[in-house]
Amino acid sequence: MKISAGTLIYRRRGNKIEVLLVHPGGPFWAEKDKGAWSIPKGEIEEGEDLLQAAIRETKEELGFEAEGEFEALGSVKLKSGKIIHAWVHEGDYDLKNFHSNTFKMEWPPKSGKFMNVPENDKAEYFDLEIAKEKINPAQVEFLEKLNTILSGNDPL
Repeated sequence: MKISAGTLIYRRRGNKIEVLLVHPGGPFWAEKDKGAWSIPKGEIEEGEDLLQAAIRETKEELGFEAEGEFEALGSVKLKSGKIIHAWVHEGDYDLKNFHSNTFKMEWPPKSGKFMNVPENDKAEYFDLEIAKEKINPAQVEFLEKLNTILSGNDPL
């Protein structure tokens, strides 16, 4: 079973909460928007602490280190069986220097042609309602937990 760890970064804009989501790179995802975005996350390395993996993956996927306090949000299980553990973190990061790690992929499939593509091609802050439309449906639970925590009804 694959296990990933990531961070749900949020900031306050007046009386609104915005969350930072990333859009996967590569030609498969190029025209996809609703349901395609995600929290910055990635697979853990063997024996790696889950929170440390989440912080490492956030840096790899955004190009900067998230610093400060992190609060566990729990985990969600995808249809594939993969489990994602997440931590919430408040941070108002400047995204003008956003850059993501790259990986090599065969495109078109079975063509024998390979290209380097970014793990994520975009990073943006969205208010919670728009984020619920943009994020992978399995991760909506993280947004709901954040909203509960910030409204003072901490479920943890």
